[in-house]
Amino acid sequence: MMIKTLTALLFICCFHFSFPLTAATKPDLLLAEVYNGNIDVQQYWVSEKLDGVRAFWDGKQLISRGGNLIAAPQWFVADFPAQKLDGELWLGRNKFAETLSIVSKHQPVDSEWQQIRYYIFELPDAKGTFTERIEVMQRLVQQQNSRYLTLVPQFRVADNAALLAQLSELEQAGAEGLMLHQQDALYKIGRSSDLLKLKSYQDTEAEVTGYRQGKGKYQGMVGALIVKTPEGKEFAIGSGLTDALRQTPPKIGTVITYRYNGYTNNGIPRFARFLRVRQEF
Repeated sequence: MMIKTLTALLFICCFHFSFPLTAATKPDLLLAEVYNGNIDVQQYWVSEKLDGVRAFWDGKQLISRGGNLIAAPQWFVADFPAQKLDGELWLGRNKFAETLSIVSKHQPVDSEWQQIRYYIFELPDAKGTFTERIEVMQRLVQQQNSRYLTLVPQFRVADNAALLAQLSELEQAGAEGLMLHQQDALYKIGRSSDLLKLKSYQDTEAEVTGYRQGKGKYQGMVGALIVKTPEGKEFAIGSGLTDALRQTPPKIGTVITYRYNGYTNNGIPRFARFLRVRQEF
């Protein structure tokens, strides 16, 4: 009886997001590679990796990385420059889902957008080295004098040990990780070692293929998601699921993002932890 009830629950109550999208031209952006430790960190600027919604400002409107128009209120972007910007719409640490909910609405809610800030970290197509572009971004933010436009703080570290110490400190405070940008790099698009991302964990995606019934306090709910990687490895993820997700789990076929720390001898991700449902935005 319990299994039948759970099965009905899973088919009736499926967790998903839905929102109308307005297509735009998908922006060509600079994308990061993964930090491997084999660099001179003194040649890099370092910043916190913000867990928000990446947004490209084309001089008139905000466009998501996926190529959808972001319906920001006019007052929000009123004092943005005519120059192209690349940055993150950010609400705060550990608030990705809330940020996505706000910025993906077709009709923006003013009270929600008042909490958002646009943190810029690049000037697409701009000339000069990254160090020179930082100076330009600083002047832009000062000149525009918008309370909603700010610059992602960039800082230096002395060596790899100091870098890892900074990573540990920020992650303990709830940060997602660090970004490293080569100081002399000219702007380019596509994935490049000029920009590196550093986290103490890895994350990737898998497709939900089934559910494992919960036990104990999770009786009558989902105990774990059964997922399959693109390589065909199937395993369960129970860690990271909230009670709400256990009651109304991601539907079968949904792609989720999860964190992990390396692999077992069988190629299964270690310490897999649910992070979020992937959003096509």
